[in-house]
Amino acid sequence: MFRILRNLIRMAVIGRTVARHDALPTSLLGTAPGLLWLWRRVARKDVPGREGERLARALAELGPTYIKLGQLLSTRSDLVGERMAVDLAELQDKLPPFPGHQARAIIEAEFGQPVQALFQSFDDKPVAAASIAQVHFAVTADGQEVAVKVLRPGIEQAFERDIDLFYRLAGLAEWVLPRLKRLRLLEVVDTFARTSRLEMDLRMEAAAASELASNFKDDDTFNVPKVDWERTGGRVLTLERIRGFKVDEPARISAAGFDRDEILAMASASFFNQVFRDGFFHADLHPGNLFINEQGTITAVDFGIMGRLDRETRYYLADMLIGFLTGDYRRVAIVHFEAGYVPRHQSIEIFTQACRAIGEPLQNKPLADISVGRLLAQLFAVTEQFEMETQPQLLLLQKSMLTAEGVGRLLNPNINMWELARPLIEEWMRENRGPEAQFINDAGAILSTIRRLPALVSEAERVTRDMAEGGVRLHPQTVRQMLNGWETRRRSDRAALWVIAALLAVIAVQML
Repeated sequence: MFRILRNLIRMAVIGRTVARHDALPTSLLGTAPGLLWLWRRVARKDVPGREGERLARALAELGPTYIKLGQLLSTRSDLVGERMAVDLAELQDKLPPFPGHQARAIIEAEFGQPVQALFQSFDDKPVAAASIAQVHFAVTADGQEVAVKVLRPGIEQAFERDIDLFYRLAGLAEWVLPRLKRLRLLEVVDTFARTSRLEMDLRMEAAAASELASNFKDDDTFNVPKVDWERTGGRVLTLERIRGFKVDEPARISAAGFDRDEILAMASASFFNQVFRDGFFHADLHPGNLFINEQGTITAVDFGIMGRLDRETRYYLADMLIGFLTGDYRRVAIVHFEAGYVPRHQSIEIFTQACRAIGEPLQNKPLADISVGRLLAQLFAVTEQFEMETQPQLLLLQKSMLTAEGVGRLLNPNINMWELARPLIEEWMRENRGPEAQFINDAGAILSTIRRLPALVSEAERVTRDMAEGGVRLHPQTVRQMLNGWETRRRSDRAALWVIAALLAVIAVQML
């Protein structure tokens, strides 16, 4: 009873906030005429901004969970549309800071010892405050300068309350408006709940930073701050402090004597390597999370949102991009069908035609004028019409590519990051998608099959032995279905026999 009352009160607050910002998307209103009629009478009129901008402001006002929801939706252009996804990507993850003494209490509760035992000094004033945590500068007991990230007090409990409400709202929406089932709202809530719970366990963020640093340990194009594992727990993350400039401060970068074009080249190389070489990429590379350190190297912070691409997905991505850039649209279509992204019952010819509509405007354009992020956005918009299942990892990559391209334009608006990464792209293509690589992959697949042969033979022998000793054991439901099938066929056979007998009788009468 208390939960129902709490959810009703929260729903009223949400409704009032969304109405004040006129933030309910028109596409949603169009699915329910009754809702549209009601909305026109309660929503505030003449609210400035596009739909996505108004929704972003409403989510920011509703608090941390809703800010995170907006960030998730910004990666799901298949749900909200490309324009709204771009607007939600601008949602600022900033909230007023909580008091320093509360941060100290959380640290002490996490490690079971006073802050003075962990740090020589701890700055109570945070340098950044976001939806789920804030960051304080400190100096460890052994003199190392660090940045300490501390979860907001009570954020886990508030998040679980909101998630409970989201599940109820998603289920209600799909029940009232069955047409919304195609959006798979409950799956969206599931994804949001899972990723957010991981993000609120700061040990997972520390592990992500450690893995990314390991991938670049012999690569000086990208720097990741070291994790202080002794001062890291579920609610506290301690990283090496980074000194330098934000990537969106080009004047300061130039004044420090660094070449912005060289930095852009490093940024291009590092992002390409994260995606294609490692299949593990920082998925939140906005200017607030990128610095140029005192050595002039790109340095990332905030590893709460990371993306992964397995080898097959990277090959799909590479083959698809090659097809578009060379005008081989049939190849683009085949790649989608072979990957299982587009159902087999769809027409490959019509899908090829749709790919041509996307790719033709790119022909005869230099690579410097092509946005791979926008190309992917257009592709996903088209493939939705062909029942392509949503690929969250590719949607996250597409958003990350747009963000990375935006950072590149901050450093030098006249140079495309993909042009700078061309040597890496060509080398990777030769090593992974060239004839030699295809031969090695095919040989590896054959060897893998050969290795599995003994196990397959053993399994076949076991099945044969079981059949010889006691027959094949079937599930009772399977037996019932088989009996029903036999009974149906027997009735059909009996009917067929009567028809044949009747025909023979007619023939016999005619012959008499």
